[in-house]
Amino acid sequence: HVNYYMDLANMKARQREARATGEEMAEMYYTSTIVDTVLCLEGMEVIGAYLANKLTKAGVLSKNAHQTMYIASPEYDPAGQIIFRENTLPMVRGKNVLILMASCTTGFTAHKGIEAVGYYGGEVVGIAALYSAVDNVSGLPVRSVYNLSDLPDYASYDYKDCPYCKKGRKIDALVNSHGYSSL
Repeated sequence: HVNYYMDLANMKARQREARATGEEMAEMYYTSTIVDTVLCLEGMEVIGAYLANKLTKAGVLSKNAHQTMYIASPEYDPAGQIIFRENTLPMVRGKNVLILMASCTTGFTAHKGIEAVGYYGGEVVGIAALYSAVDNVSGLPVRSVYNLSDLPDYASYDYKDCPYCKKGRKIDALVNSHGYSSL
């Protein structure tokens, strides 16, 4: 017998935050962009669902009112390339795809997404991120909730060029889409 504890109040708060974030991001595309598929990278499926829900709401200005919208998560091959199998391929091929990311710091992951969508016959119509340190990737603007003006001391370095590494200073933590991990 195992007892599980669920902090329902905290779960409800996170749900409200995800909804508000998804709806705020949808406003960036609501009147300007036709979206068939939201490609969720970095665990963004919940926010992606709220974004899609808002985009498909009826309204005079909505480009997506009453349309079906797919929420897709990619699979990665052993080399780290994004792949789509037969069951998810129809969500990309011939579709207008919005790439949704947690963060777009260098554009590397977004570029991989753009390449994969193009390879599988889709068209990337936008890149949305919670945070972005870049303005565009492969000629597409990155629209974000937060950017460098919100984190003015933010810096990103290739490990070979990191001034802290060159001085022998160890890092305190790793941060990725799975969370914060102290070292």
